[in-house]
Formats: sequence, structure tokens, C-alpha cells
Amino acid sequence: MEVRCVVNAADRLGEGPLWSAAERRLYWFDIKHPRLAWFEPATGDSGTFDLPMRASAAVPRAAGGLLMATEKGLAIVDPQAGTIAVTQPYELGAGFRTNDGKVDMQGRFWWSTMDDDGGKRPGSVFRTDRDGKTTRVLTGIHIPNTVSFSPDGSVLYMADSKLQTLFAHQTADLSQVREFAHTRGTNASPDGSAVDAEGHLWNAQWGGWRIVRYAPDGRVDRVVQVPVEQPTSCAFGGPDLGTLYITSAWDELSDEARAKQPLAGGLFAVDTLTAWGVKGLPLPVYEG
Repeated sequence: MEVRCVVNAADRLGEGPLWSAAERRLYWFDIKHPRLAWFEPATGDSGTFDLPMRASAAVPRAAGGLLMATEKGLAIVDPQAGTIAVTQPYELGAGFRTNDGKVDMQGRFWWSTMDDDGGKRPGSVFRTDRDGKTTRVLTGIHIPNTVSFSPDGSVLYMADSKLQTLFAHQTADLSQVREFAHTRGTNASPDGSAVDAEGHLWNAQWGGWRIVRYAPDGRVDRVVQVPVEQPTSCAFGGPDLGTLYITSAWDELSDEARAKQPLAGGLFAVDTLTAWGVKGLPLPVYEG
């Protein structure tokens, strides 16, 4: 099993990978640059699009382009045309920015916010429905990550990275929540995630040099070591969704630590379909 660097992006804080089936592109962000990057597996081409504000999560739109969660509000971006427009301004509060996000099986866009000062103040999770209505649905999470759903849509997986804990919420009643898994007692914190077609959760673990695949009951099914200390998130992509793409960061690393991991901040890929017969869960586009 090979974990290969497909783009040596040198992202300070790579985040929010997502696959656009229509464009056959993987998109992701460098929150602290700020920029939107892309990679085309079929050609090996890649590029970046500088952003006028920090952004961290997006979903492909049925009408084209991406709906993007930014520190200024929701925006529509067309990277190929080079256009961006804030369509739903939102005041997050001084010192807050967006963090993670994903579309659910009903086509609704869920996205989170956090205090940029290490999550000292609790953040929130918002849901943007297909009609564009945005609602705050969860709060009190210091560093809200993962924001992923079970294949039947009944479970929302959330991480509070500060607590080193993954939680499973009942989507129909988010107050119904249980601890799903944790990394307490280690140097790793659960960060972004992706769900595969078998309903297992793949979680990038900041500080842990690894991606962990969890079974639906929270059992550790597989651990994939990566060549960087701070993997940040992951998403399935490729025409058959048979590749897991992994973002990473060099933010907060000392010069000595960076020298030992020169690919920190790169985009990595693991061929999960070839290695284990596992492919990703197809996600809807946003139709609003």
C-alpha cells in the first residue's frame, strides 16, 4: 500500500478536500494563504486560485462552480472563470472563521466555525438547506471537525479536536449524541473525515501521522500511516471514487520538524479500491 504525494502544495493549513464529479477535479483549500487549489487525476494537472477571504469548505453546485463557506459568508466561486461572489453575507464574530463542512445525503450543506485562537471560545455548526436558508444547528464545540454522514443519512459524525473526541449525533435529533471514538492519551487529534461506501469513517488525525478507518460501531478497522505529522482531512475522488485524497499542513511545526517532513502541506493519495476493495460514498451536489 503506497501513500504518494500527488501535489507538493506546501499548504500552511490545507483543508476541506472535495471531489467534483462533473469537472473530474479534486478541490481543497489553504485556509491561511488563502487559496483554493485543484488537481485533475486524469492529467496530473494542478493549479490554485487566490481568494479574497479565508475559506475552508465547499460543495459542488448543480448549476456549476462551488458553494463555499468563508469568513465573510457563503459564496459562489467559479475557479475556471476566476469569479467569486458572496451571496449570503454572515457575521461570524470577531476572531472566528469557518473550519469544516460537507453535504448530507439530502443535498444540504453543513459547515462549521471556530475561534481562530486555538478554539478557546466554542464554535458552531450551520446547515444551509437547498432553498438557501441557513440555520445554526449545533454550538458549544470548540474545534468542530469531520462533519460527515452515514450512508443512510441518519448519523452525523462530529469531532471536537480540542477534546480529542469523535461524536455520533442522530441527524433527526442532534441532541441525541454518543461518543463514537477518541484519541485521548495520544498526541493525535481527530480532524477531517470521509465516509466510504461501506459506512466506515476515515479520519485524518492531526499530530498522529495517520489516517484511521473506523467501523460504524467505533471500532478501529485500519490505520494508514502517512509521511506527515499533520494530516488535516480526506475525501474520496477519482471516476470510481477509489482513491482517498489527504490534505495536510505545516502550520505550527518548528523549522526542525519541517526539515524532517519536507512534504508537509502536500496533497496525498491512497488507492483504497486497489488495496482493499473500498471506494467512497457518492455525495450529492448542492441544487440551491
